[in-house]
Amino acid sequence: MATTRFSDSELQEFKALIIGKLKEAQIDLDLLKGTLSHSDDHGTNDTGRSFNMMEDGSDTLSREEVAQLAARQEKFISNLRNGLTRIENKTYGICRVTGKLINKDRLKLVPHATLSIEAKNAQS
Repeated sequence: MATTRFSDSELQEFKALIIGKLKEAQIDLDLLKGTLSHSDDHGTNDTGRSFNMMEDGSDTLSREEVAQLAARQEKFISNLRNGLTRIENKTYGICRVTGKLINKDRLKLVPHATLSIEAKNAQS
């Protein structure tokens, strides 16, 4: 019979991985938010011509892109936190469709995954 959950030591490994990713993600989010709130601060007097040319219409677009990146980063952070909750509940790494364990290599790459590759491919 297949294992229905990861061992406590395996869960601790994943917890450490997720906490590391969470710290990085939070730093990235803070940088993105800083960019949004200080976008008018970048003095263009001493920058090159190319930057000055980008300013007019594309400034709005870049703000929108930064806002989208920030929103995606917030979702990523939320998904990582949900992963930590699943670790606490000892349900981490169990596919929400098949009920089988998600491959460890997949979880190392995508630690917030809730679907096995099998279930993910069935969605497409």
